[in-house]
Amino acid sequence: MQSKLKARHIILCELIVIFIFSSILVKQSYVREAAIYASMYDADKDYIKWVNFDISSKALNDAYEYDVASQKEEVKINWIEVLACLGNRYGGDFSRYSKKNMTDLVNKLKSKEVTISSLTADMKYYKYYYEAYSAVLGGMVGAYRIEVADSTAPGGKVWEDKYGLKVFLPIAKYYPFSQFDDFGVSRSYGFKRKHLGHDMMGQVGTPIVAVESGYVEALGWNQYGGWRIGIRSFDNKRYYYYAHLRKNFPYNKSLEVGSIVQAGDVIGYLGRTGYSSSENANNIETSHLHFGLQLIFDESQKESNNEIWIDCYDLIQFLYRNRSETVKNEETKEYSRVYQYVDPVAEHYINNKLYKYDDKEFDIHIYE
Repeated sequence: MQSKLKARHIILCELIVIFIFSSILVKQSYVREAAIYASMYDADKDYIKWVNFDISSKALNDAYEYDVASQKEEVKINWIEVLACLGNRYGGDFSRYSKKNMTDLVNKLKSKEVTISSLTADMKYYKYYYEAYSAVLGGMVGAYRIEVADSTAPGGKVWEDKYGLKVFLPIAKYYPFSQFDDFGVSRSYGFKRKHLGHDMMGQVGTPIVAVESGYVEALGWNQYGGWRIGIRSFDNKRYYYYAHLRKNFPYNKSLEVGSIVQAGDVIGYLGRTGYSSSENANNIETSHLHFGLQLIFDESQKESNNEIWIDCYDLIQFLYRNRSETVKNEETKEYSRVYQYVDPVAEHYINNKLYKYDDKEFDIHIYE
């Protein structure tokens, strides 16, 4: 009898210790999250100053599919809102992602058991995750028009109105490439620094297309990136950087600073230029596209030590589902898209001529 009481006493003590230890861990987790959250906002100007974009390609695909499928239903699902809810739940760590978590959330919204407003009212960090994820994904899903093959007329095309992914993989359709997650690895040319982009290895001359519609903000030579193009999204939140473009023939010849491009347009050609103060030098050993994505919440971040570049590996895997097919003009040697595309946002800016730029205004800070 006494031994049984002793055993129960030991078990009870162990449970108390476990409870205390768990409480300490939970408290530390909350403190850590609060510290991270505080470090990501500028206290004076109230804008985000850092983003660790950690959403897996699986989560991106799942949220996107729910968004598109819901457009024919009464309750429309916004994929960024769903991802922000899960970001709040996971503390931004999508290695914890479970599709069941997303499905349960979507089902609650579709059944009208909750709304996004009621669901997020007590989510302490939802606002941050929504704003951060919107900066990355905000221009990627919506309505557009595109040519598709006409099944009734071989070789013919017809226009279709669609809702879905408005952005494209930067490597044109049918062109091979290889990749690995190389964000943050060290670089030593010129000075020690981190690799703040994503390398996509491929064949010299491969057509490179605009991921998102926007306007050309930088065009020319940079000793780290070689021939490069910088394209800014129309909401000014994203700066897309395409570097190491082809020697002697780096760009679509129609482009200049201020040019408006639509997602999927051919903007340049893969090469291996860079690592030289002399223009047109092939000093990169392996031909590849360096693709970078910078987030801008305040213009002071554009040319400073506070630039926000994100890891694009999972984003590129997600974009693989949408590739722009191209064709070569044998006379001009230029490539162009096979199926024309109209982004309503780009058309608005084209029709209203809202952009006028002077190349001297842009002293782009470039990372190789």
